[in-house]
Amino acid sequence: MHFTTQTASNGVIERDFVLGDVTGVLWSPESGSDGAPLHLMGHGGGLHKKAQGLVARAHYYVTTCGFTVAAIDAPGHGDRPRSAEDGKWVSALLEARAAGQPIGPIVIDYNSSLAERAVPEWQATLDALQALPEIGTDAPVGYSGMTLASTIGLMWTAIEPRISAAVFGGVFVYDALTEAARQITIPVEFILPWDDAEIDRESGFALFDAFASKEKTLHANPGGHHEVPWFETEISGHFFARHLGRSVPSRA
Repeated sequence: MHFTTQTASNGVIERDFVLGDVTGVLWSPESGSDGAPLHLMGHGGGLHKKAQGLVARAHYYVTTCGFTVAAIDAPGHGDRPRSAEDGKWVSALLEARAAGQPIGPIVIDYNSSLAERAVPEWQATLDALQALPEIGTDAPVGYSGMTLASTIGLMWTAIEPRISAAVFGGVFVYDALTEAARQITIPVEFILPWDDAEIDRESGFALFDAFASKEKTLHANPGGHHEVPWFETEISGHFFARHLGRSVPSRA
């Protein structure tokens, strides 16, 4: 892991890094992060590690929850070049959406390919983060992300024993994701956008039911997957604090 830039603002240190072909960013408390839980965040399809909403949530987790937070660009996203095959998927998706045709089958194929490539990258990223003295191997680890990040996170969490709690949601469901959910036993929060025009609500119910977790909660909100209210970030902060060992100020 090679750090390329460092900035600080509002109590948060932001460091960009490169790990092989993977580009990422690490946010940590300016006051020090020794022993802080590590929160890993994925981004949605077509976005990147510094998407506005992701950065806002990262700063909340750092300043309010006392976490260290890391995000990486998915293959072909952000600072990473898009392959010709990925370009064909994206073009097909945009054409289908413009024509008012279902995009689910295209997104499922594309996200499945991205997850297959991204899971080893997240594993390597976590290895490298845990090698940093300010994080180490004792810091508890959580993961969160919607849409594409849920596809990747579900496939990874099913095989990654270092993740202690996770938040998923707004995901196109297919058989491999359902099978992954059956392997997940850690505490889970699942966010279900109630009025999503592209993702079937019933598939979300089925996926939530498939989780083998003894503690799992479903949060349904009006709107689509781009309209998840901010208070879900605050709720997730308390959820992760409970399972990663941090206290968070009570919400008003």
